[in-house]
Amino acid sequence: MDIEFSHRSLGLKASEIRELLKLTQRPEVISFAGGLPAPELFPIEKINLITTKVLNEQGRQALQYSTTEGYNPLREIIVKERMNKSGVKTAIQNILIVNGSQQALDFSAKLFVNKGDIIICESPSYLGALNAFKAYEPTFLEISMDDDGMNMDELEEALKNHNNVKMIYTIPDFQNPSGKTMSVERRKRIAELSSKYKIPVIEDSPYGELIFEGSPYPCIKSFDKDGYVITLGTFSKTFCPGLRLGWICAHEEILKKYILLKQGSDLQSNTLTQMIAAKFMQEYSLDEHIEKIISVYKKRRDIMLDSMEKYFPKEVTFTYPKGGLFTWVNLREDIDSIDVNVQALKQNVAFVPGASFYPNGGNLNHFRLNYSNMNEERILEGIKRLGNVIKQYY
Repeated sequence: MDIEFSHRSLGLKASEIRELLKLTQRPEVISFAGGLPAPELFPIEKINLITTKVLNEQGRQALQYSTTEGYNPLREIIVKERMNKSGVKTAIQNILIVNGSQQALDFSAKLFVNKGDIIICESPSYLGALNAFKAYEPTFLEISMDDDGMNMDELEEALKNHNNVKMIYTIPDFQNPSGKTMSVERRKRIAELSSKYKIPVIEDSPYGELIFEGSPYPCIKSFDKDGYVITLGTFSKTFCPGLRLGWICAHEEILKKYILLKQGSDLQSNTLTQMIAAKFMQEYSLDEHIEKIISVYKKRRDIMLDSMEKYFPKEVTFTYPKGGLFTWVNLREDIDSIDVNVQALKQNVAFVPGASFYPNGGNLNHFRLNYSNMNEERILEGIKRLGNVIKQYY
């Protein structure tokens, strides 16, 4: 087609995860690729009842335009239950409902980043966020991680030595893709650094409530004294991703800007799904539902890690996540996980190669595995097949 696209659009590429998910629609494929919740855990019967009740009682409101900020009863639930549980004392005027936290990621880069500005992120980092950010043509500065999350000394050096850092992006709980969790001490430190250098921290928190061992850590925002931390939440991993409901929790002055971006983008999030979610949480316990999810995912994590110990070469290492959806696999440095993925797909097993999670490239010898979506039997069989493929490289 003879048409001229914008410079920005020419740099966009398809998400590797989304492309892989197309390949894994075949029923014979055992997919560890997506970050998909287990569909058998969706509360379909309850949602059916709730939807009927919402339409019968508030149908005209549910099918009408609503405010950009979101449905107030849902915002109140987020304040009193979800944010409060994370240690954050906030108010309804600090909450904006968005179409999943993915929309919030796009808005964040749009709000803070000009072409060439620096976004600091963990190394590796969430591919979906990197793809959202790349549309705004930033420079990425990667900060290394250890078992306690992002290296804070390295982060402060970066903030000292670069004057065009516009935001710091982090996933502190059971990080995607590594499965690592930021320590409480580092959460305090990153909040302090954001205030000291006046740089916003985008705290992406989709997995914090999916904790298998120990107690949940407080959000970074709970240590935020000056309003520089912006927390992104979602119901996609704890309830139903198809509803596309997430939220931004931010200082009022910052949230006003997000609201303007939301108005220009889509006016508002879906009124009906907001009302369904709020009604569900008014009549049923989301915490009880999350407990059911946790019990299933913990069992699947254990089966995956035990199987990897048994069927992978001993030289292969991987993370031991204490919650969330992912483990991160490290191969010998000369092995390209993209090539391993090609061979694994021939055995009807799929995963996401690791290079995509590094915005500046390299690091080919890693890959991400998801344990939430496949049942126990398929996890065992898939890891056995994948182990046989990896052994060919050792």
